[in-house]
Amino acid sequence: MTDYSPNGAASAVHLALRAVVAGNADESELHTLAGSEVLVPTGGVVAQEQAPGEVTLPVYEQEDGTELVPVFTTQARMQQALPRITQHRQVTLGVLAHRWPSEKLALVIDAGTPEEVALTAQGVRQLLDRGAA
Repeated sequence: MTDYSPNGAASAVHLALRAVVAGNADESELHTLAGSEVLVPTGGVVAQEQAPGEVTLPVYEQEDGTELVPVFTTQARMQQALPRITQHRQVTLGVLAHRWPSEKLALVIDAGTPEEVALTAQGVRQLLDRGAA
């Protein structure tokens, strides 16, 4: 997972995020996102303490009461947004979307970057759930 491909161009995942931000993502770009691996910050929960396939989602509450779960496409982006977080779990975005736990939780991908995407629970399921289990 790197921010850029070897030739200096943006990765396919970051291009897909840009298309979502611009509002013109096609099925191919949504499929790319759903199949991409993202980093879920674990904070104080050590990854080895969790059962395989299980991910404890970090939930942050904003001043307006909105609860969101941040995920990141690279370690650099995670460290930029959450510098105190050093541990994470890697999960396929489509699998996370398929198992999305609550209608109240929003998902934020790459918070604080130009490609930041924020989705409601409904948006998570509509855009990223490709039926993965």
